[in-house]
Amino acid sequence: MRLLIVEDDNCDYCELWQKEVGFMYSKSDEGRIAPLLRHEIANPLPGEIKLSMPLHFTPTFILLVDYNEVSRLEGYPGDSFFWPIISEMIRAELE
Repeated sequence: MRLLIVEDDNCDYCELWQKEVGFMYSKSDEGRIAPLLRHEIANPLPGEIKLSMPLHFTPTFILLVDYNEVSRLEGYPGDSFFWPIISEMIRAELE
């Protein structure tokens, strides 16, 4: 399981996510279960990643199982909403 973050160099919300969450994500329970995989939206996705729909927004957080999309969060709603949403996405796949 991996958490793909799709970002853009000019994305203010991507920077905010990095400032509020990104720096500590790898140390969290969620980060240990679903390590972060970063991707710049302007670049083609690696061939092994299969999405259920095209990318339109940054940041977009996509939970991957065996490199297949199982759920997604488009946009960054702030750290107080991010953690419960990502936790639920991961929990749903572990059940």
